[in-house]
Amino acid sequence: MALVTAAIVSALLAGAASTTDPVGLWQTPVDNGLIRIERCGADICGRPAGSSRLRAMPDQRDVLNKDPALRGRLIRDIVIFRLQPIGPGRWGKGAIYNPKDGQSYQAELTVKSPAEVHLRGCVVFPLCQTQTWTRSE
Repeated sequence: MALVTAAIVSALLAGAASTTDPVGLWQTPVDNGLIRIERCGADICGRPAGSSRLRAMPDQRDVLNKDPALRGRLIRDIVIFRLQPIGPGRWGKGAIYNPKDGQSYQAELTVKSPAEVHLRGCVVFPLCQTQTWTRSE
């Protein structure tokens, strides 16, 4: 009986964890963008997985980067964010890089449901913008 109870509790906890797990492919509201969120140890990382611009110019480079040594890297190969867990379904204490302007912004990602996350980027609080991303896979 104890084994059955342990199995049920384990299954329930696994299901609860999946509702707050952002790992996967996400559609952004800008430029038909796709971002792949992956585990980076305890953190999560995001990489461009596609966009209208990347489909039109797959060899697009990071030409607006403030660091001249990084301007030759391919946009599709860069990690645009790395965020640390800060609570259930929440990651922050990191930044998101925007290759369209070469700037990095304070960032926080919150899982709202298994199909939706909110990404907030701030120049400095309260100068923030939030995007809603929807799961694509």
